[in-house]
Amino acid sequence: MSNDSSRDDFASLFEAQADNNKSKLRPLSPGEHVTGTVIQVGRDQVFVEVAGRGGLGRGLQAYFHSADLRDADGQVSVKPGETLEGLVVELDSGVARLGRSAGRPAGVSALISAHESGVPVEGKVTGVNKGGLEVDVGGSNAFCPMSQIERGFVADPATFVGRTLTFKVTEVREGGKRVVLSRRAALEAEAKQKAASTLAALQVGATVRGSVTAVRDFGAFVDLGGIEGLIPSSELSHERGKKAADLVAPGDVVEVQVRDVKEGAPDKRGQPTTKITLSLKALAQDPWLDVERLAPEGKVLRGTVTRLLDFGAFVQLSPGIEGLLHVSELGGKVQHPSAALKTGEQLNVVVRSIDKGARKIALALAAEGLSLGAAAQTPSFVVGAIVQGVVDRIETYGVFLQIDGTRGRVGRGLIPNAELGTPRGSDTRKHFPPGTRITAKVLETGEGKLRLSIKAVAEDEERADFDGYKASASQNKLGTLGDLLRKRT
Repeated sequence: MSNDSSRDDFASLFEAQADNNKSKLRPLSPGEHVTGTVIQVGRDQVFVEVAGRGGLGRGLQAYFHSADLRDADGQVSVKPGETLEGLVVELDSGVARLGRSAGRPAGVSALISAHESGVPVEGKVTGVNKGGLEVDVGGSNAFCPMSQIERGFVADPATFVGRTLTFKVTEVREGGKRVVLSRRAALEAEAKQKAASTLAALQVGATVRGSVTAVRDFGAFVDLGGIEGLIPSSELSHERGKKAADLVAPGDVVEVQVRDVKEGAPDKRGQPTTKITLSLKALAQDPWLDVERLAPEGKVLRGTVTRLLDFGAFVQLSPGIEGLLHVSELGGKVQHPSAALKTGEQLNVVVRSIDKGARKIALALAAEGLSLGAAAQTPSFVVGAIVQGVVDRIETYGVFLQIDGTRGRVGRGLIPNAELGTPRGSDTRKHFPPGTRITAKVLETGEGKLRLSIKAVAEDEERADFDGYKASASQNKLGTLGDLLRKRT
């Protein structure tokens, strides 16, 4: 099929609707970016209907040269119903020819037209000089300044020699003897159009693919197609404290969820910009959904200390799951967890409780001798029982005793000053320095309270001696209580 016959078929296809809508639709202009739907694929042309013409009737007719749409194998793979983007290269009898660029313009008039319309042109880089690139544009010699080669820094302009690139014509003077080009302007225009198309399609909650362009301490930037979004550090992983560089690298292709899109947000200079917030972890399995299996209550687990704060140490039990080992679980002499633990240290702990809603786990140190996975029984104390332990901490109101075979708060009881059995006003630290072994009686338990007494042990012993004396006296009627006490001394 010839170009003329294809165009005749195209014209007849649109003749009816063109007559109806001609007065209603704004005409296309050279250099304008448009979107069209493929309605017919010919041998030399691909015909489209341009959308977005104010919502009046059907769109305007336009076409691409098939050569502009060939893939790497030289085939035109587009089909009717597909959407194509392009820019208006020229108008021919009211019909718009679309393209990615104007191709290689022939003659000075074509260069002037490209300059006035802003339509990109193709040129072949033939050499490099001090100022930039020498370019052949349809037989005309042109120049692209060094600052206009790329959107960023160019280390070696010689790498462009021999390549056919797209430029915008920024200057045509002296009858075409001086032609100045800008590849940077063409790239920026292309990126702007691509960004607008990407932004229009973005929806909060949608999953999109992009390429990581830069990694910073606060997150990673991702190119979504002409526009960048940021994955903040908090949205990279369910694991707390992970650095962006540990998870992604420039060039990685990632799938992310769109969390927020703010258009017109001011940048550091106060200029309006579009801020897109992305999330990588939103598409990953939340480990807290399976926390009962990953961190079962009452079982001995191996954990790694991740953070040390004034009130305790956070211990990672599984990727994305941390528990708090309160400073009071580390011993009475420990005022700050850094005195007993180090970041990165591994230790055996027991899960005391889980608050799934608040995402909080309370931990305790596992008793010595328990293997991983073993069930850790919570110590149970009965009022009146006699226990032994070591002085753990001394306060103005009494002495704390860590009972043998226990670790942490559940096995730590308070012996009030009144139950120490020492004279009023005596120096408690002198009588019971930390580490002193003591035998005490359980006076009270429940609700996290464990109250002990040394005095009660002594009183029980005296009572036992007295009861023994009475029993002996009733049998042989010999001696007195004084005699018994003298014998004991």
